[in-house]
Amino acid sequence: MEDQLLCCEVDSIRRAYQDVNLLNDRVLHTMLKAEENYLPSPNYFKCVQKEIVPKMRKIVATWMLEVCEEQKCEEEVFPLAMNYLDRFLSVEATRKTRLQLLGATCMFLASKMKETVPLTAEKLCIYTDNSVQPGELLVI
Repeated sequence: MEDQLLCCEVDSIRRAYQDVNLLNDRVLHTMLKAEENYLPSPNYFKCVQKEIVPKMRKIVATWMLEVCEEQKCEEEVFPLAMNYLDRFLSVEATRKTRLQLLGATCMFLASKMKETVPLTAEKLCIYTDNSVQPGELLVI
């Protein structure tokens, strides 16, 4: 019997045509302009936050990275969670006692956006040494 393919694989099948509207610079400029509206303020520690200082953000960021590494999260989870954290901190004054809750919430949301099997509220609460309860994480 001759060797033959049992399936029909053809590279010339085009599933979607290139959209000429997306290939011009106008779209890129519009997206970059829109991104500017959602970037965190670079000086939110001076203007918005009264209790939280950069050192505290560093401690929470290190904790978040360790959780992501230990849980083998997708590589996009940590940067997205940090983006959520910075964007929130740049608009909302937060007490230092709630910073870890905020970090856990940001990881929870980022994980749901990027993971096929996201982190659970219960697992994140264990990483906070149960200083955060699942109910708090789900309500915030």
